Amino acid sequence: MDTLRFREADHPFIASLLAPLDRHLRRRQAIFEFSTNPHCIFRVQELHLDQAFILSDGTSCLPGSLVLDLHLWNEHIPHLDTHALRWARQMSECLDFSLRELAQYLKWRSDLADVLAIRANMGFGTPQQTAQLVRISGRYGFEPIAVPKMRSLGEHMHRFGENILISFIVLAWNKAALRPDSLWRDRTQVFLSRAVLDQRYGGDLSRHVPHPCDRNMRAS
Repeated sequence: MDTLRFREADHPFIASLLAPLDRHLRRRQAIFEFSTNPHCIFRVQELHLDQAFILSDGTSCLPGSLVLDLHLWNEHIPHLDTHALRWARQMSECLDFSLRELAQYLKWRSDLADVLAIRANMGFGTPQQTAQLVRISGRYGFEPIAVPKMRSLGEHMHRFGENILISFIVLAWNKAALRPDSLWRDRTQVFLSRAVLDQRYGGDLSRHVPHPCDRNMRAS
């Protein structure tokens, strides 16, 4: 894996202001770290589904089924600079590495044996940009699942508030990735079945993981 440009925040003052809020939200939502490796770009959260669907490999997900929700680990995202192709390669390597870490972590966590799938709630840009990212995520085994459209004003306001927070986080840690339309981010859910995770990323990880994950690790 290439040497990545892990660095200080682009805007340290904004990052310092956001840090307490970020810790509070992670504690409240029980978002935790499953790897100590700086190349891992995800944290996860245990969730129970509120809808039913069947993935392409035959995995049947019912309301109440346990899944792990992926959350970007902002401090570990490679810095977006002028070398777009290099950044894309680094992100691809980090994503592949992170899924391998997660596959091994789940082998250590017998209490998570009921996890049926991994979910990513993609909200990185406009509907057109999100559609492109969905196609890219398919290379890693993820597939999109339709979700009910929002109806209430409160849900619209909640999403707008999320977009504001995400925009400030991007500004703090990776300002080159911030776009003028960031406040109108679309949302698409993609899922990777546990079976596909194990098949594609759960092999011999001795080359990728220097030591076992701490099964009791939680976000501070």
